Amino acid sequence: MDSENQISLFDLGEAAPSTPASTFDPEQIPTSATVPIPVGTYQTMDQMEAHCNRCYRCDLGKNRTHAVIWRGCLTAPIMLVGEGPGQQEDEQGKPFVGKSGQLLDKILQSVNLDLERDVFICNIVKCRPPDNRTPTTDEADACRGYLMEQIRLVNPKIILLTGATALKGLLAIKQGITKVRGQWIERDNRLYMPIFHPAYLLRNPSKEKGSPKWLMWQDIQDVKRKLDELRETAIDQ
Repeated sequence: MDSENQISLFDLGEAAPSTPASTFDPEQIPTSATVPIPVGTYQTMDQMEAHCNRCYRCDLGKNRTHAVIWRGCLTAPIMLVGEGPGQQEDEQGKPFVGKSGQLLDKILQSVNLDLERDVFICNIVKCRPPDNRTPTTDEADACRGYLMEQIRLVNPKIILLTGATALKGLLAIKQGITKVRGQWIERDNRLYMPIFHPAYLLRNPSKEKGSPKWLMWQDIQDVKRKLDELRETAIDQ
């Protein structure tokens, strides 16, 4: 996927009007990928969830049990973006609730990041790809407007890109996750950090220095430190 086709977070609120045009029919959104999702389409996550649960902008909707929209805090300073739902997520309608999600929760809790206060979790695509495969470019493009609206509604200060799909989809960075994980990237007044996907950590259980789990521990501590710094700065101002 070239950079022109990537999800751009750098034009939020600039290229599109803050509210949909008067001729725009939001009821066309769930049925046609050719109908764009303008900035300001949704006022709440519940409105978006209702659309996503009857969305057929791509073929993933044909086999879903539930669209998987979010969990966590709607006003969180940290947004964590994954790839797509798995079987348990599809069944429960919540992201990261399987084994990967259980590990993710432990990682967040290890540095006192609270899902009820600090973190909003979502995915690049809202419906489960068959056999948990990587979402295609067309599938990611069809879901693009939903993700952009989530970012607008939550307005996080930090976005964690969980795995290569989120890294490529949101920042158009084609380097492997192992080369850029743990690095802060500042764009559009937000801070982004690529981190390992919990599923990768499950496949690499070693905790030795330099291992994926050890590196993740360094990264999540850095995220907590950065959040504390941002909060302190906000208090001082």
